[in-house]
Amino acid sequence: MTDTWLRRVRRRHPRLLDALLVVAVFIVTAGTTTIDRLGNRIDPNPAALALAVVSSTVLLAHRSRPYVVLGVTLACSLALCFVATQLNAGLVAPLLAALYFLAVRTDRTTARAATAVSAVLVTAATIINEPHTSLSVKIGVVAWVLLPGAFGDSVRSRREHLAAIEERAERAERTREEEARRRVADERIRIARDLHDVVAHHIALANAQAGIAVHLLDRHPAQAREMLSHLTDATGSALRELKATVGLLRRADDPHAPLEPAPGLDRLPDLIGAFERAGLPVRLAVEGEPQPLSPGVDLTAYRILQESLTNVAKHAAGTAAEVTLTYSGSRVLLTVANDRPASAARSAVTVPADGGFGLIGMRERAAAVGGRLTADRRRGGGFLVSAELPLRTAAREEHP
Repeated sequence: MTDTWLRRVRRRHPRLLDALLVVAVFIVTAGTTTIDRLGNRIDPNPAALALAVVSSTVLLAHRSRPYVVLGVTLACSLALCFVATQLNAGLVAPLLAALYFLAVRTDRTTARAATAVSAVLVTAATIINEPHTSLSVKIGVVAWVLLPGAFGDSVRSRREHLAAIEERAERAERTREEEARRRVADERIRIARDLHDVVAHHIALANAQAGIAVHLLDRHPAQAREMLSHLTDATGSALRELKATVGLLRRADDPHAPLEPAPGLDRLPDLIGAFERAGLPVRLAVEGEPQPLSPGVDLTAYRILQESLTNVAKHAAGTAAEVTLTYSGSRVLLTVANDRPASAARSAVTVPADGGFGLIGMRERAAAVGGRLTADRRRGGGFLVSAELPLRTAAREEHP
């Protein structure tokens, strides 16, 4: 608390503190020059008082010119050694303050060199002026000269340490903010992919079912009504999935947030049934022993199959789709294949291997869980989408 108060005063009123320092140093130095060796009061020495005034006043410039301040105070202190009637630490108080400020504002090597030179010169002056002074007094003066440099170096090191801690804290805060922004961006992209998959899938189904209903309306009204009922189911399912997906954007404490689990391969029969009602025959084959998938992989597998079948319904109407799930070791292989469209007009409408946002989204989904996806035309006609995924996102494998 005291340290915080001192920091606040030093930051708000630096000149006031400098003035108080000058007054205090002058009182100590001038007071020393009016006491003799026996401790008796004597008349002030004008020369000593003048040197005390100069050496104290020059401390006002310690923030901008610490080297000049050190030179002036050192010269005045050496002169006072010859003018004053006694020798003690108070006589060199301005020099002690200058050495402290130099140690605080410069590097350690410079501060040590300045302290050593000052100690040598003050020692030499005391020996020359007072050759009969006791050794303990001389050592005491030298010790006082060495002390402010060490203290100033300690203060500078502490300030640098605190500055480094604050910098690390600010850097960590910036890193946390950047990480939070990156996570938000990733989540938005994930939700956007889900929205794309849901909308594209159900709109394609609704479009196909509406087209079939229009075609059958005049000649087969009963079948047209049945197709329209399927259309109602498809649009209702679309609304439910949209509600569940958009609900992810709500707060966790929102009482209206959806509680439905994310879709997975357990809903594959319903997905295939929706496409078959829309006029797309789908054959499902499962090879190997079915294994449970982690939630992220399960959702990814479902969305890839959903997008692949949607592409078949949109771009290769009139064909049949083959869905194959192959479980092998720690991975599962999903394939969706369709034959060449029956009509020549439809055969020109195929999904480009490297184009379309659907394929881009599927590739990114597969890569996000540690898998890979390929999509290309089949040699005999048609299209093939193949996705190899790990059973668990923690068991990712490297692929060349």
